[in-house]
Amino acid sequence: MALLEVKKLGISFGGLRAVDEFSVKIEKGELYGLIGPNGAGKTTVFNLLTGVYKPTDGSIILDGVDITGKNTIQINHAGIARTFQNIRLFSNLSVIDNVKVGLHNHYKYSAATGVFRLPKYFRTEKEMDKKALELLKVFDLDKQAYLPASGLPYGKQRKLEIARALATEPKLLLLDEPAAGMNPNETAELMNTIKAVRDEFDMTVLLIEHDMSLVSGICEKLSVLNFGQLLCQGKTGEVLSNPEVITAYLGE
Repeated sequence: MALLEVKKLGISFGGLRAVDEFSVKIEKGELYGLIGPNGAGKTTVFNLLTGVYKPTDGSIILDGVDITGKNTIQINHAGIARTFQNIRLFSNLSVIDNVKVGLHNHYKYSAATGVFRLPKYFRTEKEMDKKALELLKVFDLDKQAYLPASGLPYGKQRKLEIARALATEPKLLLLDEPAAGMNPNETAELMNTIKAVRDEFDMTVLLIEHDMSLVSGICEKLSVLNFGQLLCQGKTGEVLSNPEVITAYLGE
């Protein structure tokens, strides 16, 4: 059984069909890419998968559970986490506190416990600090744990956003153009980071990306969208050599 199975997913905004009958199966542990020209509907698909938009039609099955139409919190609890093309960190919080925001999915205490600083509060915070530091170490961010998130270099802010998403303990991680704004060295480092995330966390990853060096370097399979419709999908090498895909990109 596929970890994610999307069947004939679609959404209309007024008279515009933004995504039309998009289907995909992603197996557990795969690094899967969603590509296409600007305006093809890629981020709209991510917004449908994460409950930002409710689909007009179609279904989304995650690990055997139908999550179609659920809200963002319900979908995150079901096992999907994401990052965004435009980095969305809590810039006024420290690096470690950004990760702890994600950990609150699994570590909870009552309002009274927090307000009155009861023993459970300190135990829980200590456990969260330990878990957050372990995550940050994977991304080589542990030494900056108590610095403001806004003070990190751009590439490390990208890594922090991924670490925060992983803190929710997802089954599927969605990365929306993670290499956007990066130089070639940062992109190469990101490629290694994504591979490490898959291997160390047994993670399934679906990413949107325009950088074809990153796509060809890590993605095992691809789906290509154009004008909201599925153009083709399959193994990465076969898809990138498809004349229709080449034409779509040349016409971008």
